[in-house]
Amino acid sequence: MTMTPAVRDRDALLRVNFLHQAAHLMLATNPGQPGLMRFLSHTQRSVCRRLVLRRDPSVKRCVCKKCFSLLVPGITSKVRQRKRQQRFTTVTCVACGTSKKFLNRPEYCLWVDKEEAQLSVEKADKPSVHRCAETDVKATSGRSSQEKCLGVKEPGDMSTCDSVR
Repeated sequence: MTMTPAVRDRDALLRVNFLHQAAHLMLATNPGQPGLMRFLSHTQRSVCRRLVLRRDPSVKRCVCKKCFSLLVPGITSKVRQRKRQQRFTTVTCVACGTSKKFLNRPEYCLWVDKEEAQLSVEKADKPSVHRCAETDVKATSGRSSQEKCLGVKEPGDMSTCDSVR
């Protein structure tokens, strides 16, 4: 097992993820009835605001700021590529007519995707438990399950281990 840093408000992040997935499911099952989808998107935004959570830019870009409708190209939004002084993408919500513009620069990288934005986890001096690449496949009651070898190695050493099975 690898040690992961404790995530603040883990339950709230799980709830926000569930609301986003449920909104997509409601759009897929009932595209003509957007009321529940909008309610779930609005609830997602209000939970994030109340708990001061930052949503991923890709999640923010797929929700209309005015009517909280999911912006799915061809279903609930129109997407157009334009080039005037700079190339940009225009996403227009079909329900309310609100449009968003996003610049298309090949060299541009979101701050969230940069290395300096990622939390750095310092390596401990203690030996860590890791998962090896070797797997054994056993057939039990008609199912095939994979058992991975757990071994204790030094931090940073991810070589295969055959001592512990």
